[in-house]
Amino acid sequence: MRLIPIDLCRPGMRLAKKVFNEEGLVLLADHVELSQGMIQRLGQYGIPHLYIEDPRTDDIVVQDPITEETRRVAMGTIRSHFKRIMMDSAPRRAVNQPFMGKAFKEALTMIIEDLSQNPSAMIMLTDISVTDHYLYQHSLNVCIYSTMLGLSAGYSQNDLAVLGLGALLHDVGKTKIPLDILQKPGKLLESEFEAMKLHAEFGYKLLKDEPNIPLLSAHCALQHHERMDGSGYPRGIRGAEIHDFAKWIGLVDSYDAMTSNRVYRKAMLPHQAMEVLFTGVDSLYEKSKVEHFRNKVALYPLGATLTLNTGETGVVVDVNSHSPQRPIVRILEDADGQSLREPYEIDMSKQLSLVVVGVGDVKLMQPIQEL
Repeated sequence: MRLIPIDLCRPGMRLAKKVFNEEGLVLLADHVELSQGMIQRLGQYGIPHLYIEDPRTDDIVVQDPITEETRRVAMGTIRSHFKRIMMDSAPRRAVNQPFMGKAFKEALTMIIEDLSQNPSAMIMLTDISVTDHYLYQHSLNVCIYSTMLGLSAGYSQNDLAVLGLGALLHDVGKTKIPLDILQKPGKLLESEFEAMKLHAEFGYKLLKDEPNIPLLSAHCALQHHERMDGSGYPRGIRGAEIHDFAKWIGLVDSYDAMTSNRVYRKAMLPHQAMEVLFTGVDSLYEKSKVEHFRNKVALYPLGATLTLNTGETGVVVDVNSHSPQRPIVRILEDADGQSLREPYEIDMSKQLSLVVVGVGDVKLMQPIQEL
């Protein structure tokens, strides 16, 4: 399979991975042949890329970090409870959700069980083929990333549960933000930004007295926008005053937001988002956590198309755990853009003169002329 930007997908291509709707149900099955109408609708849903079948990359198999059943349960839980909170007309009051904590705890248990099957797995783009309400999918992504980081850091099961719930519910306060602000397609006015910032406090108030939600998870919702130098909100605390779980969630929250399509901007490429995180080391994010995140994130996910400084183009076929920024690439086109009769693979961790100069600029397969 091969990861292709939606605007380069063409009718007749076949899906290599399923497309899910916001409830976690399959919208389009794998092997479905795309039509122009399907491509347009998926683009309108905000899906930036699709995994497409390609005979030259059929051996590349991308495993989802969680099962379809876990995705369905988690997305269904997020959607149903978040929508119920949104329907409450009192934005500054916690609503009565007596079963919310129990439902989210059950969903998180399934997520942790799935992720624990491969605790050393690299973090890479997840769920890119999902039609979604951004808030729902972002909540699940941040939970998956944060829990994987907790696993790799050796956290106990109890700590994983607290961190995971805090991550899954870190943005629940946004359900109390007016939709015209939450979904505004342009830059927020200062007054609108001040209103948006209230979501951290709203989230804390929604969670602090909720049965089955640890108080520390509620503090994750409160603190995930606090920053090392005190420039964050809502309290402007700094350094050691911010709990480690909130530091992880704040870091992951920023990364997933930057690498997701939004109504007001296109997604950043993973390596661009990582550069932004490093510019914020010590001032915004804790250095050791950014470094650990870098070492666990595959900047170039399996199936991604890369253009190298040699002019050659290839597809990522494997990720080096010891050097995730320098993957193994199968070269498919030469510097002139001609398809190779015999593609070959290079390990960028062993050829340090090679540099990635482009990501996602997929060249459609060209027929090889007979000699």
